Amino acid sequence: MLMSSQDKPARLQYGPNGFRILSSGSHVPCAVTGEAIALEVLRYWCVERQEAYASAVIATRRILEAQ
Repeated sequence: MLMSSQDKPARLQYGPNGFRILSSGSHVPCAVTGEAIALEVLRYWCVERQEAYASAVIATRRILEAQ
């Protein structure tokens, strides 16, 4: 069975003002929860860790844990 890019995770390079798609896909996993985040709604990530987060609350929690 072939997987389309709609069914697989994308590989992204996160920058301070956006992200670059390295390999196509429909979503990325949240670094904390593992939840699939559709690229259309991806708003939170960490450039230094190259991680995506499902929400502002999750991103804030991750930053505070790292300090």
